[in-house]
Amino acid sequence: MREAALEVAPEQAGERLDRYLASVLPGHSRSQVQRLIAQGHVRVEGRDVRANLVVKAGDRIAVVVHSPAPATPEAEDIALTVLYEDADLIVIDKPAGMVVHPAAGHASGTLVNALLHHVQDLSGVGGELRPGIVHRLDKGTSGVMVVAKHDKAHEELARQFEEREVEKEYIALVWGVVQAGRRIDLPIGRDPNNRQKMSSRARRARSAVTRITKAHHLRGVTLCHVAIATGRTHQIRVHLSAIGHAIVGDATYGGARARVAADLRPVLSLDRPFLHAYKLAFNHPIDGRPMQWEAPLAPDLQHVLDEIEALQGDRTQ
Repeated sequence: MREAALEVAPEQAGERLDRYLASVLPGHSRSQVQRLIAQGHVRVEGRDVRANLVVKAGDRIAVVVHSPAPATPEAEDIALTVLYEDADLIVIDKPAGMVVHPAAGHASGTLVNALLHHVQDLSGVGGELRPGIVHRLDKGTSGVMVVAKHDKAHEELARQFEEREVEKEYIALVWGVVQAGRRIDLPIGRDPNNRQKMSSRARRARSAVTRITKAHHLRGVTLCHVAIATGRTHQIRVHLSAIGHAIVGDATYGGARARVAADLRPVLSLDRPFLHAYKLAFNHPIDGRPMQWEAPLAPDLQHVLDEIEALQGDRTQ
């Protein structure tokens, strides 16, 4: 990873930003450039920008450039837990630690690599590095995901996600006492001080709503069911941290602790946030029938929860 400093020449003035960058950054396609912009890795005159910005002569542009991943991911014989599969889609239970698609530093071992081995002719709508991918989960988040097998299914599923017709529910263990019914309505954008993080106080932010639908109170922590309509990057992690209830084990957003009470010591074994995509409900992209899939809590998270409840005698507050 390095930062490239560019200055727009007079003959390149008037170009869209994404087209300009694709022409001057070796090995970067226009779609790769657009992802860099969307991820907040491009600034013009010190400001976050959009891909359709028209550049001017003399504009100074800073770009965080990653080593490009292979243009075409290779199929890899990686085991997948398949919850459902038909000719149009596949629903899987993604394990924690697996990156969804190839990116800088993750050219192999991803969900896409596994899918290419398991499924023939994945939808190409997502591009060469993201075939079939309609939505994503963070590397450290386990749980249910749907993948499109062909373009028609991809387009319809993407529409349902975009128009907030998909029901998404997660399970999270958070610090402190949070009540069921809590609604968090805070916009989310790229953290201006740390480009790897998101923030509810970013200058350029998009609306996001998170709801706590169930809450099981243990001493010092709460096991929550969390529903989201929007799907902003790190949304649940950012929102829960913003209200003072960071997800247990989430080092990025303040949820990792070095010292805990004796009856919470099982959380020290976590090497990821206690966050699991539990339920996904949508209409079948071809025949329209309602579908709902649930992935049981991942074994590492279930083990931590069982040990806490054993130490606390399963007493609720």
